[in-house]
Amino acid sequence: MAAEASLERLIAIMRRLRDPQRGCEWDREQTFATIAPYTIEEAYEVADAIARDDMDALADELGDLQLQVVFHAQMADEAGRFTLDDVIGRICDKLERRHPHIFGDADHSPGWEELKAAERRKSPDDSALAGVALALPALERAAKLQRRAARIGFDWPDSSGPRAKIDEELAELDAESEHPRMLEELGDLLFAVVNLARHLNVEPEAALREANAKFEKRFRAIEQTPGFAGMSLDEMEELWTAAKKDQAGSIA
Repeated sequence: MAAEASLERLIAIMRRLRDPQRGCEWDREQTFATIAPYTIEEAYEVADAIARDDMDALADELGDLQLQVVFHAQMADEAGRFTLDDVIGRICDKLERRHPHIFGDADHSPGWEELKAAERRKSPDDSALAGVALALPALERAAKLQRRAARIGFDWPDSSGPRAKIDEELAELDAESEHPRMLEELGDLLFAVVNLARHLNVEPEAALREANAKFEKRFRAIEQTPGFAGMSLDEMEELWTAAKKDQAGSIA
């Protein structure tokens, strides 16, 4: 089936699901706000399929993500705000606008960042931080905020600055005993760690995903030990250290 026909079929299915008389009760009750978490979840499931190099799952997850776009567009169409054609038209316009070296005058083309900055200047929010989505994962949003600030010179010259900031924030966290202040100082510490990651050219989300995967693999390995649930912490720690050595040896 051609891509155009498949998309038309999906649009028709969504219209039927949202039909006030004949549609699905659950689908009819949804709003932009209630669907947004599913949209975010589907994007993560796409990323997960890519990380696992599972192309069959990726095809499924990309379909689920496409459904989210059609769902939002259908709700907007019903409210008279915009249509799916508007959505697709806007991204086409944006891609052509941001690639003048491909679709326009290659000899007089501004750079990508210049084009994005010009687009932001048209917004009522003229801050260098404008447009950094609130719904981003906190680590990724911290990195984007820092990168935006760095573009106008608000940044350490090298990694020694954020590294020292980590020690400073750790000391401030150690000095606190009340939960609200501990929450604040721990947030400052995490923000400083993200800054260090940025200076080391490491994506903090990717680094934490690797740490999560490593922890899960090791824990799943040691919990298969007979009697694990009844072991003392010291005994569990011995198993953990052994599993760590085994994994390090397999990598080597």
